[in-house]
Amino acid sequence: MEAHSIPTLFFIAVILWLSDCAALDTITANQEIKDSDTLVSEKGMFELGFFSPGKSNNRYLGIWYKNISNGTVVWVANRETPITDKSGMLKLSSQGNLVILSGGKSKVWSSNSSVSMRSNDTAVMVQLLDTGNLVVWNKNKNSTKQNVIWQSFDYPGDTYLPGMKLGKDLETGLQRFMTSWKSPEDPSVGAYCNIVDTNGYPQTLEWQGQVLQARLGPWNGLGFSGFPIEKENQIYSLEFVINEKEIYHKYELKSSIVLRVVLTWDGKTLLLHWIERLKDWVVYADIIVDSCARFSLCGPYGICSINKHPPCTCMHGFEPRNPEQWEASDWVSGCIRKKPLNCGNVDGFWKLAGVKVPDTRRSWYNVSMTLGECEMTCRSNCSCTGYASLDIRNGGSGCLIWFDELIDTREYDANQDIYVRMAASELEGHVDSQSDFNEKKIIVIVVLLTSSAVPLLLVVAFTCRKIKKRPHVKGQGNRYVLDEKNTSLQMEHVEDLQLFSLAEVARSTDNFSLSNKLGEGGFGPVYKGVLEGGREIAVKRLSQTSQQGLDEFKNEVICISKLQHRNLVKLLGYCIHKNELILIYEYMTNKSLDFFLFDETRTLMLNWPQRFHIIHGHDATSKTKKVVGTHGYISPEYALYGCFSIKSDVFSFGVMVLEIISGKRNREFSHGEHKDNLLGHAWRLYKDGRSNELISGSLQATCVISEVLRSMHVALLCVQHNAEDRPTMLSVVLMLVSDGALPDPKHPAFFTQQSYHELESFPSINQCTMTLLYDR
Repeated sequence: MEAHSIPTLFFIAVILWLSDCAALDTITANQEIKDSDTLVSEKGMFELGFFSPGKSNNRYLGIWYKNISNGTVVWVANRETPITDKSGMLKLSSQGNLVILSGGKSKVWSSNSSVSMRSNDTAVMVQLLDTGNLVVWNKNKNSTKQNVIWQSFDYPGDTYLPGMKLGKDLETGLQRFMTSWKSPEDPSVGAYCNIVDTNGYPQTLEWQGQVLQARLGPWNGLGFSGFPIEKENQIYSLEFVINEKEIYHKYELKSSIVLRVVLTWDGKTLLLHWIERLKDWVVYADIIVDSCARFSLCGPYGICSINKHPPCTCMHGFEPRNPEQWEASDWVSGCIRKKPLNCGNVDGFWKLAGVKVPDTRRSWYNVSMTLGECEMTCRSNCSCTGYASLDIRNGGSGCLIWFDELIDTREYDANQDIYVRMAASELEGHVDSQSDFNEKKIIVIVVLLTSSAVPLLLVVAFTCRKIKKRPHVKGQGNRYVLDEKNTSLQMEHVEDLQLFSLAEVARSTDNFSLSNKLGEGGFGPVYKGVLEGGREIAVKRLSQTSQQGLDEFKNEVICISKLQHRNLVKLLGYCIHKNELILIYEYMTNKSLDFFLFDETRTLMLNWPQRFHIIHGHDATSKTKKVVGTHGYISPEYALYGCFSIKSDVFSFGVMVLEIISGKRNREFSHGEHKDNLLGHAWRLYKDGRSNELISGSLQATCVISEVLRSMHVALLCVQHNAEDRPTMLSVVLMLVSDGALPDPKHPAFFTQQSYHELESFPSINQCTMTLLYDR
């Protein structure tokens, strides 16, 4: 052998040795994975091998994230049959059956899969994919063709990964559903299960044993009824398939972010995303968002609303089945009809707008019907209790009909309506069907358009509406004097708030002493107070010159009482005494954000990491649907029309982020070259490619420019004029922490300072016109 060939052979040997040591994603028939071995997906996202959960000594074969999250497990094979030592082994038979052996002999788990090997041209192999799916292939040796024999995605555990189907294969009968672990250290099947129920129109149900805990709601064309829907989701896409072969839903990611759905051992269904910066999983959303998510909290024909206290009411035309139980906050018995139905055309339909539709297990559906045809079908069947559009896109299509009591209905910010069957006598003077609604709407519009008295009618209607909404209240300039009998101010929607006496408030503030005055806002002055028990409070007192009054007071009490967030000051109670309207807050020793943010000296104390942390603190974990109404933060739909939605909060969040970045207050901002407020100025800079000019000078030394510019970009998406163009807070959170591309924001909703003064006295169009035409 020549001397120069020795290094060549040595080099080849090293290459072969390194290739053997490289992580494999595949094994073939009769190969094995021992306890100390693993498979790693091609791009290194997932790893398969034996592990012990928590402090347990039991060994399980599982799949986990390899390079993140300290090996978070997403699938377990031998959940019910753990191995007590490290003698476990995974082996693939020549017929394509995966088995786990203990001690080399005893079989503890099997995939129970096999394929007929008709020739030597085919071979079986098992591969771990970068999706987290473990697949057994039947591969043709002479071509690229390969068929799936078995895959782990068909047998989910507690984790629902992108690309995984949840639902039923109607041809094979295979049901793909989620089951929780028994405990954090025991992956055996626990008490909770999420399953796509195919009775009636399919919907996802969460069970605890034999008890139905919650219902995600059926697919309505845009998303799941009762779960936030956004126009353009930049994070993931949802797909729902229903045909003669299968029924399932799945989601796919649109960006590089890592997202998973997990059913925890204690029954929570959480959407979690990995934040590399924090090296931790963060809750993106919780399927059970509030108390109204509990299945049938209000019983048959009851409606649940988190904006009411108590949350349960009866549908129009219904009354509590057991009034005494309802008084005791036990609503499970639900409601019954006030008047019985009369089968035939004498019955009518009441439109219940903006809801999560009722339980669909006793329903029937047709994808091609119109809503008018759906009504006629329901009207012709005496067992039909209600109907709705199956798909709410493009004005609605398809037909969904109920044949049983309407259960688990809730108010929701959505475009889904349901038409409830009831006696015609309950509909006198009201719209009773979709067709009648369209006809009456056209008639009213024609009459109004041909009448020269329209302006007068609108003014009279608006005035009457305002007077009607203020019983027991006597006007006195911008002040309000409440009758002694109305000191409760009809605060039936307020939860866990204390009613303070005026004497108690005055005593705590030393009779509103100037020495205790903390500041003053649009509502009025704020004083520091100390209660008898020593608790410090902040007292917000409606001023004599305030442009706000009773409506704003009620709005703030009702809305703020529902906010539970670590970065928001807590409302403790209120005081009403004749012309005194007072709010009692917790006292913040470290002052509020604006105390530091808008002061030239104190703003230096807030560096960029602190501000970025504050931005992240205002995420989707907030449980609010309404804004307080502070000028400078209110959305255009609220300012102009008095309309609230979840997108109104998104607008307010966007304003706050721009203020945090710039250190400037939106309402007081002005620029020498134009009259835009902060939103308009930020938009101009963004369009000109000069966004960095918005950054506060105090942040120059500490800011991460990419984080600041991304936060500004997200903020501009939040303050777009049309609510439907804004993202949901769920997407906002992910856009802030991910590195994916962001959509270009459209023209923002910005007003000059003059416009805000005009808006302060602008009447609610929603109240003075729509209420006149369609008040129910």
